[in-house]
Amino acid sequence: MGVKNENMPNKGAAVEKGLETYTIIPYIPGGILDPATLHKIADVAEKYQVECIKMTSEHKIGFYGIKKENIDDIFHDLGMKPGGHIGKCVRGVKFCTGNTFCKKGYQNTVEMGLRIDETFHRTKTPAKVKISLSGCTRCCAESAVRDIGLIGTPKGWKLLVGGTCGLQVKKGKLLAKDLSDDQAMDYIGKIIDCYNEKGIQKRLGRVIDKIGFDKFSREVLGE
Repeated sequence: MGVKNENMPNKGAAVEKGLETYTIIPYIPGGILDPATLHKIADVAEKYQVECIKMTSEHKIGFYGIKKENIDDIFHDLGMKPGGHIGKCVRGVKFCTGNTFCKKGYQNTVEMGLRIDETFHRTKTPAKVKISLSGCTRCCAESAVRDIGLIGTPKGWKLLVGGTCGLQVKKGKLLAKDLSDDQAMDYIGKIIDCYNEKGIQKRLGRVIDKIGFDKFSREVLGE
């Protein structure tokens, strides 16, 4: 009979069905990879006999069927930190290719997404916070159903807050529009600060519902 294990957010590991093996997700900003990193991932997976490697819905790479004693060694050999199952904080930012590669993109989601990720990733929050950027209103990165979502338009960014795609799917509410990169960064920081000040241990959308969107909007926008 296997030993009963539990999730280990300090190691970025989630226990799997059967409670004997773990899933880990290395931190790869924006899910952007080069050939050398792909080779390293394959070599490490082969070395530790990883049962399954799968792309996640958040543009990350999950390692499945990991033995508890191999978790630290895998991260060490990859030269990466944990990027998933890391507890209550801002998670890795998800974004489409935006106008860097997509002919329909209005805004540079890659540059902006990496900037947001570098600034806010792992910032402690009352519950997990997911941020997504989409280069146009087609919303390929599902920005409308994230705690904080940016959607590119010809005039700048639309900023939505309080969305979720979990058990109770909910579209985020429009907080501001026609934002520059700097304005969007400033508002994201204020949203996170306001969320932390409330200290309510629920997802951002539920906190906004509790205090009221108008009140939350005034506090963030300073109106």
